[in-house]
Amino acid sequence: MAENQPLQAQDKLAFLLALVPYLIDRERVSVAEAARHFGVSETRIRRAVELIAVSGIPGETMQYQHGDLFDIAWDDFDQNDMIVLTNLVAIDDSPRLSAREASALIAGLQYLSALPEAADRDAIRSLMAKLSRGAGGAAGTVAVGQELHDATLTTIRQAMSGHRGLVFDYVGPRTQGSTRRVDPLRVESIDTDWYLRAWDLDRQALRTFRLDRMSAVRVDERAATHSIDDVEIPDTLFQQSATDVIVTVELEASSLPLVADFLADTADAPDGDGRVRIRLAASAGFDGVVRLVAGLPGRAVVLDPPAARDAVRAFAAAALAAG
Repeated sequence: MAENQPLQAQDKLAFLLALVPYLIDRERVSVAEAARHFGVSETRIRRAVELIAVSGIPGETMQYQHGDLFDIAWDDFDQNDMIVLTNLVAIDDSPRLSAREASALIAGLQYLSALPEAADRDAIRSLMAKLSRGAGGAAGTVAVGQELHDATLTTIRQAMSGHRGLVFDYVGPRTQGSTRRVDPLRVESIDTDWYLRAWDLDRQALRTFRLDRMSAVRVDERAATHSIDDVEIPDTLFQQSATDVIVTVELEASSLPLVADFLADTADAPDGDGRVRIRLAASAGFDGVVRLVAGLPGRAVVLDPPAARDAVRAFAAAALAAG
């Protein structure tokens, strides 16, 4: 996988399924060596190991006890960047599945069960039971630990499984808050960020929403009128419209996270003064670009095209006149 490409949900699952048996086979491996082997950054390896360490199978009481989770030698990991698995889940003295197979599948199912689009719960429960029996232990259910977006994901899952609409308040990085009415279609994750792909009823178009910018999420009483079968969802999260204009903006590198979700391509490397050039896809009126500059006073400058610079200049003149 290319290093500059973020991991999407299906890529992250495949990565975990490969990483667990790799770690088991080597018993003790450095973060740097694992990163070189998989062609990813050391940060991604650390995040994956931390996810593995909170995966497991609860006991009969459906509560996690000692030995129900994967575990690693944390001191070695934190101080020496070495990965050593000290406890493997669903492995007994005489497993019918190998340690590699059972551990990899448990870790993969742990992640898969958190995705709202995994709607066939009966099939997942059946697979989990077979895995537990095949690993030589009593049948059990894989449970998902608490995540930052659990409540929102649960509500989205309820709307999707009940074929209902969704209502929530949304605040974008350059927009004021508004109430959105959508038909939820798919949830995806890129690294640590989660996104909802949905059909926006007020805009009559496909839109992408970050879960950490959604609040007051609730299931709508109305039935959803759009499904994933009749809406074409692009592979990339943000799509450039045929009528969009590419605007070049220079801003402080520290402000880049505020606009990272909406870049038309990758940002340039920072210059000696810590400033970067980015390109944004904007509508012909440049309202979004004007809001961006207004929200980053003194930190963002529009370079091109001239029409975008004129729009920002007109906004500044109007603001001065009003003052």
